[in-house]
Amino acid sequence: MTEEKVLDALRNVVYPGFTKDIVSFNFVKGIEIDDNDRVKVTVEITSSADEVKAQLIKEIETELAKAGAEDVYVDIIAPKKPVERSNSMTGKNIAPQVKNFLMISSGKGGVGKSTTAVNLAIAMAMQGKRVGLLDADIYGPNIPRMMGIDNVKPEVVGNKVKPIEAYGIEVMSMGSLMEPGQSLIWRGAMIMKAIEQFLRDILWSELDVLVIDMPPGTGDAQLTLAQSVPVTAGVTVTTPQEVSLDDSRRSLDMFQKLHIPIAGVIENMSGFICPGDGKEYDIFGMGTSEPVAKEYGTELLARIPIEPQVRIGGDTGKPVTYTQPESETAKRFQQAASKVIAFMEKVNEEGGADNAAIQPTTPPGVSACSTR
Repeated sequence: MTEEKVLDALRNVVYPGFTKDIVSFNFVKGIEIDDNDRVKVTVEITSSADEVKAQLIKEIETELAKAGAEDVYVDIIAPKKPVERSNSMTGKNIAPQVKNFLMISSGKGGVGKSTTAVNLAIAMAMQGKRVGLLDADIYGPNIPRMMGIDNVKPEVVGNKVKPIEAYGIEVMSMGSLMEPGQSLIWRGAMIMKAIEQFLRDILWSELDVLVIDMPPGTGDAQLTLAQSVPVTAGVTVTTPQEVSLDDSRRSLDMFQKLHIPIAGVIENMSGFICPGDGKEYDIFGMGTSEPVAKEYGTELLARIPIEPQVRIGGDTGKPVTYTQPESETAKRFQQAASKVIAFMEKVNEEGGADNAAIQPTTPPGVSACSTR
């Protein structure tokens, strides 16, 4: 076997989906031949698809065997597989100034989803991130009260709306745009339009992360958000009871079907910390969501206990993570926020688009080839 003989054989290997061979595309980056006619070929390609790699390996082995190689080893160098995002099908991103979108979801109401969204957002801001908080729970917007801005109206600039600032983060909610106690009796199409407007027509700054408090369930709001922006990560909020965990599985299944990377599960109302003795008591169950998290390949981010100051902070607009940072609940939200930030950074590092366009070069031969 000679290098030229190997090249001649590889000119019969056509790159899948094209009419040119891998030598003409200059994809062959190395050839090694030993004294026993064993050949190693290094091929660098532009696709991360497993089927493309498998087809090339099979055809290279076949052609080199025909040419007389005693044994063939094919080293395929391919780009990392892209992380498929929620907007992969639509390609839309109607809020490009936001680096990361974090969806806070739950399978059912009443599990503390808004409390979690508020305190995670504040914890991230306290860790130096530029954070926005969008209350996408159109029917039950509780964020204004929890953030202490229930009597504040946003400023309108032209045909856009400036978010309200509180505790170092930007906030927007339907509750800030309507009268107290007013109900919204909207069909799904109007909910979908409202979600899009919250992303497109609010003057969000260049944010590191936009925390989005979703309505409970797996409906129009979730689908619209997923199709409008590349959601970086999702967090499911649950309580320890089995009836809540059943619905949490639906929320996690939704993340998978919408191609939203799952950052983890937060178990709320997990144990009770007695104000008198500071001990934690298991009254509703504790840690029951960890097996559910493992079912979906993710982790339990935090167990948030029942503490009176959490309820007081939510009712008075003084979130516990900001006003009582030394409390056990605040510490656990900070830990969860750190984990979510690290997860989003990992998703972004592994992200990217598959380069489907091949830029052929003039076939000058083979670069970086060595023969022994």
